[in-house]
Amino acid sequence: MEIDNLYNNALELLQQIISIPSFSKEEDKTAETIEDFLQSKNITTNRLLNNVWCVNKYFDESQPTILLNSHHDTVKPNKQYTRDPFKADIEDGKLYGLGSNDAGACLVSLIATFIHFYNQRNLQYNLVLAATAEEEITGKNGIELLLNDDDFINKTAAAFQTYLRAGACAIVGEPTLMNMAVAEKGLLVLDCTTNGKAGHAAREEGDNAIYKAIEDIEWFRNYKFDKISDLLGPNKMSVTIINAGSQHNVVPSQCSFTVDIRVNELYYFDEVINIIRQNIQSEVAPRSLRLRSTSIALDHPLVKAGVDLNRIYYGSPTTSDKGLMNFPALKIGPGDSARSHSADEFIFVDEIRNGIDLYIQLLNKVIL
Repeated sequence: MEIDNLYNNALELLQQIISIPSFSKEEDKTAETIEDFLQSKNITTNRLLNNVWCVNKYFDESQPTILLNSHHDTVKPNKQYTRDPFKADIEDGKLYGLGSNDAGACLVSLIATFIHFYNQRNLQYNLVLAATAEEEITGKNGIELLLNDDDFINKTAAAFQTYLRAGACAIVGEPTLMNMAVAEKGLLVLDCTTNGKAGHAAREEGDNAIYKAIEDIEWFRNYKFDKISDLLGPNKMSVTIINAGSQHNVVPSQCSFTVDIRVNELYYFDEVINIIRQNIQSEVAPRSLRLRSTSIALDHPLVKAGVDLNRIYYGSPTTSDKGLMNFPALKIGPGDSARSHSADEFIFVDEIRNGIDLYIQLLNKVIL
């Protein structure tokens, strides 16, 4: 009976969230909706920009904490949509709408799970729920803002961090078919610049920066890193953008290109950058070193509990807010990653019910 109530409330909340545009950096209305929902359950909420968080009623400072986290921002709907992306219709067991699968179903399922445990005493772990913003753009005003440890810090973020003491870990809600992403590739984006010398294309003069860049691009295409992860496989490098030239009759003096690198947990970003700089002639500038590769030990209580529930574990090639956390985090949630960002996005309503049930079963094995 309780699962039915949790499911019905979660489904209604998800339909509300879908109906409100919540593109990254524009999540204020969905943040209000989530706050109102939690407060209607007599749960005290905290808010920092568009991030909403709360803690279980009987928080015990002597116990470690499990963070339950997912995001309520979405990408913009692509042009192939045939349905209204903000109309949360249910047809043939599917709930349609932008953000239904990524990651609305995960978020409302974690909220339902938090509500289930909210009033319980003597838990072995405390619970902190965080519905956060800007995940789709890896923005700095999402979970990273709450975890910010700079000298100058917002008091709300400082309060949030007091609940994440030694021994903290997290469940990150992303669509994984309720299987366990125990490792996740990091994302390293490099802007590379090759310098040559301008000249007239009709004469044998100048030093063509495009030709020099092609040599480096071929290196990126062919190089194989030595260390291959059992969970995540090899590092993967893809040249995704290239720009050069001003007009047809001028030998270009500069060529720039961008490289998307997915890094397994066996390499540090600095190590990857050093290898690249030793092998190419272009200048290399990393855009960010924030989204590192991560893994959680297979003997961690969360993972062991999932194995007991016949959940398989794997390494995920996609990034999430898990990469911004400096403590063990398990990525798991209802829905299928293959549906994320697709036209006419949907979630099976049964996936939400099963997600709530499995989240509760998972935590029952750890915190009771």
